[in-house]
Amino acid sequence: MISTLKAIMHITGRRLHFLLRQPMYLAITLVQPLMWLLLFGQLFKRITEMPGFSTDSYITYLTPGVVVMTALFSSGWSGMSLITDIDRGIMNRMLVLPVRRGALIAGSVIYEMIVVLLQALIIIGLGLLLGARFPGGVLSIVALIGCTMLIGAAFASFSNAVALHVRQGESVIGLVTILQLPLTFLSTTFMAETLMPHWMQIVARFNPVNWAVIAGRQALQSNVDWSLVALHLSYLLALALVCAWFSVTSFRAYQRAI
Repeated sequence: MISTLKAIMHITGRRLHFLLRQPMYLAITLVQPLMWLLLFGQLFKRITEMPGFSTDSYITYLTPGVVVMTALFSSGWSGMSLITDIDRGIMNRMLVLPVRRGALIAGSVIYEMIVVLLQALIIIGLGLLLGARFPGGVLSIVALIGCTMLIGAAFASFSNAVALHVRQGESVIGLVTILQLPLTFLSTTFMAETLMPHWMQIVARFNPVNWAVIAGRQALQSNVDWSLVALHLSYLLALALVCAWFSVTSFRAYQRAI
């Protein structure tokens, strides 16, 4: 039996090798968040003059939301890699290896978390260049990245589970696209909660994207409510664990079906 850790490292390393061979993938995934920061940041920069915003700088308000949104959009395509492996017969060869099935999924999710980490650091750097200020310091940025990686892990696991069930790239793309924009706009990514319609405020309370945005944005304040940050981090961790369980269960169902 191959050790679980060794299998996870192999799967993660394989994905990272592909990323190093095609670094433009990372650059392409950053085009859209850059547009959000530049265009939305300028278009709505005076909206912070309305009551409800915790800062007078919209770019400061927007940056953590864009970090979370990018993680959501990027990790949502994780299932497409599994579809590729299934179509090329690579998955079937992996299944004959003496290794725990959860390790095969974990390697994929850890790779997505690494990509999310790199994206988050770049976007935070861009936000700072554009004038964002985070008085919470380094610890607050670490908390924001932690929230981002958890939502990325959860959505990557969910995407993998969907891919193992439907086994069609078009279906994965369709479902991921349907979920991404509503989850983003039914959160405080772009707008203060007090300025949202009442029904949106209610939905946002149960929206995991909003959990990540609230925790990340709160951590960047000068006076951080760490109990609020910890509460939302616990929500995100629970979600990531549930999605991981769903992904592993889906893998077992896939294995029985072939």
